[in-house]
Amino acid sequence: MQGRTQRGQVQNLFDWSQRELLILAFDHRSSFKKKLFGIENRQPTSKEKKQIEDYKKIVFDGFTLALEKNVPKEIAGLLVDEECGAGILREAKNRSLTFAMPVEKSGQNEFDFEYGDNFQKHIEEFDPTFAKVLVRYNPASDLNLNQRQLNKLRVLSEYLQKTKKPFLFELIVPATPKQLSEVGGSKEVYDEVLRPRLMVESMKAIQDAGVEPVVWKLEGVHNSESAKAVVEQAWKDGRKTGVITLGRGASKEQVQKWLRVGAKTPGIIGFAVGRTIFWQPLVEYKTGKISREEAIEGIAQNYSDFADLWLNERER
Repeated sequence: MQGRTQRGQVQNLFDWSQRELLILAFDHRSSFKKKLFGIENRQPTSKEKKQIEDYKKIVFDGFTLALEKNVPKEIAGLLVDEECGAGILREAKNRSLTFAMPVEKSGQNEFDFEYGDNFQKHIEEFDPTFAKVLVRYNPASDLNLNQRQLNKLRVLSEYLQKTKKPFLFELIVPATPKQLSEVGGSKEVYDEVLRPRLMVESMKAIQDAGVEPVVWKLEGVHNSESAKAVVEQAWKDGRKTGVITLGRGASKEQVQKWLRVGAKTPGIIGFAVGRTIFWQPLVEYKTGKISREEAIEGIAQNYSDFADLWLNERER
């Protein structure tokens, strides 16, 4: 119990439970290369890497345009990777923007550090507002797999607590084959019926392992009861954490539904949406249907639309 109290005290240094955070996420790496550029099972050439970096810059320019127009800078944030967004990370730091960078390998079913034992050096070089991980965790999955992940995550969490760097934890709870069969093979039914409970169980296991996020980045839920249960676990034992809703590449309409639920729930403080905002403008730009400027404007508008929805729902 003493350890838990100590962890709670550390968390109180970063009270995000009552703040707001609206993130445009474009730290996608494996999916970005594969689905947008057809690069799979190999490293991009230097020419391809520059092109990917340029497309990430388009997203960043859309983000900054939205801030110039109507999204409040004090609640806006961005999430981008070092691999193809190092320049953006540095610019975000120079502009005093809120920004996060991932430390996990992309496209892996099991969490591991992108830069192995050198993860600390990379965090210190860019000094992001948040260090972020994406973790796929289901309490009914392989026990050894889960324990290996928790062991590595605890190392990261203890380092971030020691250096007073906020921890942004993206939790994905994929269905096991058995769980999917229980709902007739429907991912939609799994999302609505089983996943909310499994999210809470996963959060508890992560906390009990000594892993202490400051902000949880979670899949959306369909009703207020599920949203409240998630926040209750996030706040367990006096923790002062925030919860934001991720987009998961879903349709704009689906993300809007998730955000409406979250906006009405104390403790859910915003969102982190990526592909739903930037994907279509980038695809249309790549195929020559729109100009670079139009792609930037489209991304800015999509991000602004979600920010407006969030702020409007909050006020009701």
